[in-house]
Amino acid sequence: MNIILIAIPFFFLLIALEIITDKIRKTQYYRLNDAISSLTLGIVSRATDIAKKFVPFTLYVLFVEHISIVQLPDSLWVWVLAFVMYDFCYYWTHRMSHEINVLWAAHVVHHSSEEYNLTTALRQTSGGFLTWIFYIPMALIGIPWEIFLAVGALNLVYQFWVHTRHVPKLGWYELIFVTPSNHRVHHAQNEVYIDRNYGGVFILWDRMFGTFQEELEDEPCIYGIRKPLASWNPIWANLHFYWQLMKDAWRTDSWKDKFRIWFKPTGWRPADMEIKDPIVPADLSKFKKFDIEITGWQKCYALLQHLILIVAALTVMMNLASYSNAQIVAGVVFTIYASISLSLVLSNARWFKAAEFIKHGGFIALMQVLGAAPWLSQIALGLVVLSLLVLVVTMKQSIDKQIENSSGVNPTANQ
Repeated sequence: MNIILIAIPFFFLLIALEIITDKIRKTQYYRLNDAISSLTLGIVSRATDIAKKFVPFTLYVLFVEHISIVQLPDSLWVWVLAFVMYDFCYYWTHRMSHEINVLWAAHVVHHSSEEYNLTTALRQTSGGFLTWIFYIPMALIGIPWEIFLAVGALNLVYQFWVHTRHVPKLGWYELIFVTPSNHRVHHAQNEVYIDRNYGGVFILWDRMFGTFQEELEDEPCIYGIRKPLASWNPIWANLHFYWQLMKDAWRTDSWKDKFRIWFKPTGWRPADMEIKDPIVPADLSKFKKFDIEITGWQKCYALLQHLILIVAALTVMMNLASYSNAQIVAGVVFTIYASISLSLVLSNARWFKAAEFIKHGGFIALMQVLGAAPWLSQIALGLVVLSLLVLVVTMKQSIDKQIENSSGVNPTANQ
């Protein structure tokens, strides 16, 4: 049973309810471009997980079978032990992901949104190849792999609901469990909040190890990262900090620093690189969210393209067992391409229309490659036709605007 896959419809239902609440309360915690960017990163993460997850998981199985101290039974007390121990290991995984450069390079994706809502929970990395190391203690004491996978999924599902600004402090519950309030602190970049509250389910670990910080009434959270991402591109979101590390490692004159930069505390840079290429953190007193203006029709179009992305990704994920490696690769490649093309739409890039025409042809071809059911193929074709109609309208708007800007005349003024 895939707990994450089962939870996905409930995730989207809760997101819809939060959006309705946001509209009713007029809180403006949602921006379309940011929300779609977060959801796209989540889809890309799940797609790349298909290719990468088997190696760490296989290692866990090998540890359990060959070097575990004991073999624990599949019983209730083992499930409870595994659930608590997983969260303890998660605390240290999460904490080190904030304190070591190479681990932060993967985790930074989750923190790069300048909004904080339920879509932020799904803004996940496609990296994170080293974090499995922190769960080896569970294998050593013989936690069965089936239980390990299940409690890991439950831990992740729990963390979804705490990514909201609509839930206030929860009294005594705050003392034991991770809540929206103390997790808002974790996502804030204010100096008083930075690198605090790492727990997944239990906030007890933060209280025990001195990393707890309460949300303060007189210090509103400012979300995002100190060096803003300033992009909707999901590939750049996953690579930008790795790129910074690689540039520093390549350009520094110190051979020792070329190696140790990866494992030094987050933010550490070689001394000569601080001089050659200084990075000035954003001034939070002048903080302004990254945004690119697009038309209403472009927003409608972007929503349609995200729906296409969801259809393609879910088709692959729900049929993994029956698909060949070639079919899976085709699905993953399309998902990545479509996510990049969608980021071009959100960025109002000049070439997004060409990229989208290619994407639509690829989507129809993918449904054939995957052997999709006739009803699903018809839905796919309908989405493409509707998308093309909206795209034509956006193209007409763009042409009219260019004519207006060049002549100073509104081409629709006499219509």
